Amino acid sequence: MSTLNNSTNIFWQECPVGKVERQKLLNQKGCVVWITGLSGSGKSTLACSLSRELHSKGKLSYILDGDNLRHGLNKDLGFKAEDRAENIRRVGEVAKLFADAGLICIASLISPYRKDRDACRAMLPEPNFIEVFMNMPLELCESRDAKGLYKLARAGKIKGFTGIDDPYERPLNCEIEIEQKDGVCPKPAALAGQVVSYLEDKGFLQVE
Repeated sequence: MSTLNNSTNIFWQECPVGKVERQKLLNQKGCVVWITGLSGSGKSTLACSLSRELHSKGKLSYILDGDNLRHGLNKDLGFKAEDRAENIRRVGEVAKLFADAGLICIASLISPYRKDRDACRAMLPEPNFIEVFMNMPLELCESRDAKGLYKLARAGKIKGFTGIDDPYERPLNCEIEIEQKDGVCPKPAALAGQVVSYLEDKGFLQVE
């Protein structure tokens, strides 16, 4: 059994080059853009479009994609509630490190439980966690179903699937909410532009 949490012989090592210096080097401020929503809501599409748009502006970002991380960092975790909580906790810790390095970290995960997302928010100074809620109807997400997961869940072949037999807890105070307009989803470039505008307005894309 691990005794790490009870250990008294671990210390935080400070280095002469800190967050302020790294941000000046990159001419941007580190933050976490946390994209949450149902499977098929467009989280990964937004993450990739946002990363491309930031790159075109000379800004450094990195995407932490929920599925990709389950191939490595989180490959030992399943989809039970406690595993999902640990999945989000690990991603939150990694995202915090990226933000401390001065990067704009884009985390793209269903992250269905509010308390887990709030725990990640609490890891950073309040302005540096930007929650983006892909508020798309379940019917639309099911109609996309690129991975065929909704179909399997409806057939009872997948248990505990978010939106079908497991809840998704909507954000209460997200910074950005993305919805359909007149029943139509905005284009990826428009979605990315909405987030970039927020980052610009809040001063994340330059160091004063």
